[in-house]
Amino acid sequence: MCDTLVALPDVTSTGTVILGKNSDRPAFDCQPLHYSPRARHAPGEKLTLAYVALPQSEVTYATVGSRPYWCWGYEEGFNEFGVAIGNEAIFTRESALAAARQLEGRPPEAGLLGMELLRLGLERGKSAAEALTVIAELVEDYGQWGSGVPGSDHLQGSYNNSFIIADPKEAWVLETAGKRWVARRITSGYAAISNEPSIRTHWDESSPDLVGRAVEKGWWPAGKEALFDFALAYTDRHKPLQVSHIRAQRLRQLLAEGRDQGISPQWVKRILRDHYEDTFLAGPYFNAALPDFLTICMHSSPAGFTWGNTASSAVFSLPEPGQGLPHMWWCAGTPCTGVYLPVFLPLASLPETVTRAGTVTALLPPPEVPRDTYSSASYWWKFRHLLDVLKGDEEGSFFNLRQPVARLAFDRLEAAWALEARAVEKEALAAVAAGKEEDAAARLTAFTARCVDEALATARKVKEAVLALG
Repeated sequence: MCDTLVALPDVTSTGTVILGKNSDRPAFDCQPLHYSPRARHAPGEKLTLAYVALPQSEVTYATVGSRPYWCWGYEEGFNEFGVAIGNEAIFTRESALAAARQLEGRPPEAGLLGMELLRLGLERGKSAAEALTVIAELVEDYGQWGSGVPGSDHLQGSYNNSFIIADPKEAWVLETAGKRWVARRITSGYAAISNEPSIRTHWDESSPDLVGRAVEKGWWPAGKEALFDFALAYTDRHKPLQVSHIRAQRLRQLLAEGRDQGISPQWVKRILRDHYEDTFLAGPYFNAALPDFLTICMHSSPAGFTWGNTASSAVFSLPEPGQGLPHMWWCAGTPCTGVYLPVFLPLASLPETVTRAGTVTALLPPPEVPRDTYSSASYWWKFRHLLDVLKGDEEGSFFNLRQPVARLAFDRLEAAWALEARAVEKEALAAVAAGKEEDAAARLTAFTARCVDEALATARKVKEAVLALG
């Protein structure tokens, strides 16, 4: 489960594109932050991924992304040119066909994971349109069959992918089905996606055989091609949409509410922390850590109907060149119990603790991946542990008492960082304009490192305070 949204400059308070993403993964699926600097690669060099080896690009651009501990790819990320991407698992008739072949003993050739496609788009695309082309061509060439869930085989863990790809000028919604794809351009307003195809009868780009394939397979009636509806034709009807549709509609409702005042990074954080508190549902009946249904900020359920927790959350701000620097606000774990760290590009490095997983450090194909476990050297695991402390037990018996203590402390920290980030960004932007990019990167790196230290110190104080409450 994941949720992604984007707001264009005409509806944001900052006058910039803002993209937000919650990555929902199994509760043990540690998701450290990763920085990859710009690099040149030798002719003929190969990039080995979970199931596929690709020709490496001559140049790969600098990226920062949130990376599951076992995976080369990102759940969300951005690059030095201000391109940001978030992805979703979706379930299509193409993925159902591939599963049927697997059951028949005729397994499809394994392809690319959505997280790998996302990072490849960032490393090879200077704009949203370029990144879209990169991902679309890779989908056509390699397909997507293969588990993307640690510990699960291909039959249990495979899915297709959708994406929101944004840059400072526009965004694209890209939805895929096997080796086929369709894309809609967004130049104003906002858009949101969850774990279901959303493009219907209007799109801007697609695979050349998108409609013909659906007619050939009997998913769309011949002679009605002019009325073609991608989501209606390609959605796997055996996968329930209620797990995603209510969240997608909630995203759109909250984006609409924020539009009049201007959608801000703070409002997007509020959206990503949502549990339907101000709806007729009145939020979870007991508490957010004991969910009654799937929420945007996801928590594991003792009943097992949620997939796990929100493993990371990010808000990207993508200003025009010269008007600001692309940056993200990144939260490890559930955003209602965590704090969003500022990370800018250019960057020299990330603090080691945010790049660390727990006890598993190897990159492995998902069926071979062991569960990660706690390490005190991992920033992500410290915040995952804090979630457990705030819950008190599996049923979250202490959550309603303890979570507000964390929220108050972290809200103050985020507010202070937001004010300081403006000054730091202004100084770094001036350095970049003067040709001193290394100086800018050093300033921005030091700022993020100090924020990491403050976040960890505050988390320790929160833990002590809530345990003192009893």
